[in-house]
Amino acid sequence: MEALAQLASWSLLAFAILLFVSQVAARELGYWLGERRRALHGAAEAEGVGLIVGGMIGLLAFVLALTLSFGSTRFDERRHGTLAEANAISTAWLRAGAVGHAKSVEIAKLLEDYVRVRRSYVSAPRNSPTLQQFNQQTSKLQAEIWDRMTAITRERTDPVVVSLMSALNEVFDMATSARFAHDIRFPESLFWLLIGMAHISTGALGFQLGLKGQKSHIIATLLTAVWTAVIVVILDLSAPRLGIIRTSVEVYDWTLEDMNKGIDARGGAETK
Repeated sequence: MEALAQLASWSLLAFAILLFVSQVAARELGYWLGERRRALHGAAEAEGVGLIVGGMIGLLAFVLALTLSFGSTRFDERRHGTLAEANAISTAWLRAGAVGHAKSVEIAKLLEDYVRVRRSYVSAPRNSPTLQQFNQQTSKLQAEIWDRMTAITRERTDPVVVSLMSALNEVFDMATSARFAHDIRFPESLFWLLIGMAHISTGALGFQLGLKGQKSHIIATLLTAVWTAVIVVILDLSAPRLGIIRTSVEVYDWTLEDMNKGIDARGGAETK
């Protein structure tokens, strides 16, 4: 599976072509076996085979729907996770500005760096060596932020400081949730079940066509192409760092824009 994942990471189109060609090969093999069976025993058993093939295709459709639901759920988890994290960072940044302490100003500046690191983490490609670096930078910034938060709490324990501490806790929790959502891989057993059933169903369809002597290659190829497209979309949705369906990082950009606007407005007020 890892080799296929590497291929998909390099080019999802190449993976789709490989999957399509292998299914066509399975169908042609099934067709050849069906023709040989018809030459030896006739086409008397074609009706019974048709019932079995219909059941297999129905089961494949069920598995496709099941895995599509799985992939869509994983994608929504990542998308909502990044939104929740960006909102938590923005809230903590605003509360840091409201505390009115020298250390809270440093926390606000560190949160600006924190947003950039989190954005880079979410947009990093699969198996990138920078992923570990971004995780280390996240941990380092969290430690620095909490060190300054601890210094503030030694001097003040008013509700504003408590609210800032609560917001920072949520920021750190959201980072863990986002990392967990992005580290979830498509289950290997489910992947091979999906790929195996697609090839078996395609081969069985070819066997039925060969048994009946029907050369419906165009329609069968179109059906194979549709199956391939659905499988590729499922894998793209399920994998956080493969293909073109990626978690958007615009929400982090918006957070940075709001921070810059807040800094500019704050600087203008101080000038006046």
